[in-house]
Amino acid sequence: MDKSYSFISKFKKHANSSVMLITCTILALVCANIPTVKDWYFALWQTPVSLSVGNFNFFSHGGHAITLGQMINDFLMAIFFLSVGLEIKREIKVGELSSMDKALLPIIAACGGMIVPVLIFYLACPADALMQRGMAIPMATDIAFSLGILAAFKSRVPIGLKMFLAALAVADDLGGIIVIALFYSSDINVFYLGLSALCIGALCLGNITKVRTKAFYVSIGVALWYLMLNSGIHATIAGVIVAFFVPATLKKGTGYYLERIRNNVSKFPVIEVDDLHNTIVLTNEQIHTLKSIESAADKMISPLQDLEDNLHTLINYVVIPLFAFANAGIDLSQMSPSSIFSGVSLAVMLGLIVGKFVGVFSFSWVAIRMKIVSLPTGASWQSFASVCVVCGIGFTVSMFIADLSYAGLGADAALQLGQAKLGVLLGSVISALLGSILLNKALPKQA
Repeated sequence: MDKSYSFISKFKKHANSSVMLITCTILALVCANIPTVKDWYFALWQTPVSLSVGNFNFFSHGGHAITLGQMINDFLMAIFFLSVGLEIKREIKVGELSSMDKALLPIIAACGGMIVPVLIFYLACPADALMQRGMAIPMATDIAFSLGILAAFKSRVPIGLKMFLAALAVADDLGGIIVIALFYSSDINVFYLGLSALCIGALCLGNITKVRTKAFYVSIGVALWYLMLNSGIHATIAGVIVAFFVPATLKKGTGYYLERIRNNVSKFPVIEVDDLHNTIVLTNEQIHTLKSIESAADKMISPLQDLEDNLHTLINYVVIPLFAFANAGIDLSQMSPSSIFSGVSLAVMLGLIVGKFVGVFSFSWVAIRMKIVSLPTGASWQSFASVCVVCGIGFTVSMFIADLSYAGLGADAALQLGQAKLGVLLGSVISALLGSILLNKALPKQA
């Protein structure tokens, strides 16, 4: 019951954040295509950012201040990936990836949903080295958008399908993180890389010595971000590294703190029913006891769960909307209508619309037919296939990988970046519409 309530709460959180994401995406597209506004819009993201003490600027790379757009994509998205890493770790510990029975179908489906889109992009995109840099763009499923679609159908969607999609999106994010770490790093600086290793060693030591203070991990994480930014390893990976070191256990165990709360509560007198609405002036001893109860209750929540919970509002209502507003603005006047049906745009669209569905569904179908796994509880083949179509909604991580693939590589790459973003938007919208129509037909009608 508790796990079900926890999942429903998480489901609603992602569904609500999708509204903010859509709003900021539309606003970005409007700003990028109004003649009197678009110059301001595009110039805004080139504004240098500084957080300086003396000659040291925290927001600098190679001695030069990074821009506002880079700060959003490198620093704020590191916080996003910290949240993703915490979610992955929690799912592995106690969630939908905590046992082989639960995890196998989403993992198999996620593998298909990463391999096939990359293959389709490779086949659909011209054999140009610059264009082919974007092969990983259609790999990801956006958890906020996709769960937002399912949320629109409320109780008509079986809980098994919701859990499958959430777990698949988490596994997808892990795959995206690995791809970013392996293929989007360059010009390695050994000095900064060595200092990064020392930070990781400090995080490891904190685990060994059972440090449970969130400030310890966050402060080292901030230093690690700066060092990795200057090391050549993509800075967002710092968020993931920190997440996997944040403790998921308690220093003294749940039972210890529960017993402490029970003992302290027993010190208060029993209140008669008639006195429930009366205010009692507490003694100094009772105030001290209440603070002890509060402290014990706080310590019952692991640093991992506490930090993940604290980041929800920041991620859903600041980081992701800002990322969408900064990255979804595409100047359509610079593109011909025919560009939608060729090159990177077409490859990304096909990867999301066709590749994600074919990959997720085919890999799952084979595994289920071989009796390795079974369909999610309450799902039919028709409803399962509909959810596989929804997996083609790839926004946040897809846009992020598009930026990593083409940004800062010259005029030709800038054109490919615009086409890639257009492909992500169109592919995601079409997948959302098709998935919604199919789900409406496949799911049982409400009474």
